[in-house]
Amino acid sequence: MIHSHSNAPLRALVLSLIAAGTSSLPLRASACSSCGCNIGVEWADSGYSTAAGLRLDLRYDFINQDQLRYGAHAVRRRDVEIPNEEEIQQGTLTRFYTLGLDYSIDHDWGLSVQLPTLQREHQTIDEGDTGITGSSTSGIGDLRVIGRYQGFFADHSWGLQFGLQLPTGKIDDRFDRGAEAGETLDRGLQNGTGTTDLIVGVYHYAALSRDWDRFEQLQLKQALDTRDGFRPGTQISLNAGLRYVGFTGFIPQLQINSRIEGHETGAEADYQNSGSQVIALSPGVSAGIGGQVSLSGFLQLPVYQHYTGYQLAPHYIASVNLGYRF
Repeated sequence: MIHSHSNAPLRALVLSLIAAGTSSLPLRASACSSCGCNIGVEWADSGYSTAAGLRLDLRYDFINQDQLRYGAHAVRRRDVEIPNEEEIQQGTLTRFYTLGLDYSIDHDWGLSVQLPTLQREHQTIDEGDTGITGSSTSGIGDLRVIGRYQGFFADHSWGLQFGLQLPTGKIDDRFDRGAEAGETLDRGLQNGTGTTDLIVGVYHYAALSRDWDRFEQLQLKQALDTRDGFRPGTQISLNAGLRYVGFTGFIPQLQINSRIEGHETGAEADYQNSGSQVIALSPGVSAGIGGQVSLSGFLQLPVYQHYTGYQLAPHYIASVNLGYRF
């Protein structure tokens, strides 16, 4: 049950940004991946609100994958022999701009739509090469449409998510410089997966006291088909968060975000260098700007990482969200 408080409007808005969408934090950051775009960098994903209405979100995410990792350890590039029998990724810098619309039909039902646009710079040394090959790409990613139902109990504290990720992003971008110029980028680095993916999840929210709230969420993302020899790995996300709502005008919070991701499969997949387990701490703060506008920010810091094969990972992920409730 949500207690009344002078911060109630901000609490409701922040809750809609946090409680059901935290699994969308871009934990995935493999060397041959879309570093989170296609699994939703939206920590404002599908929302959680007991009040009917429409919310518009514009979010910016910064992901600089400049750390080469193997298993649970960082790899010093000077220790990797070049040329190598494997591709050695050098770095991937991605900026996401995500437009989100969330509509709460009534106390029980809601619908959320998110469309990411991305800009990406990527550099790698292909197997057997000594020079760097690179690419600069941009465009829309895969569209997410997620419904929710939270009418199981009178306090609406439990919710169910169900939806699809649709293949709206390109899958044919190419390297534009270096020895591999003109060759198609790895599928994990394309704007989209090319597949239609099922998204299902469950979440729970509760007030611990007058000033403290918590939430938990479990979410599954599963590809329903294969496209041109590629099928992304299954992803399971488990998240929890704690918020202090005793201040006036802003709400500090801390989330724990975890994700297990399976191998890519298919003729165009990089099976040996895909698959991961990541746990991250995400401190953040949300503030009200006027009666209908909110500004939220999170800094995601990995505390445990295990990658299969050679993969790139960020030292941190920064996310900022501007929301407007109509």
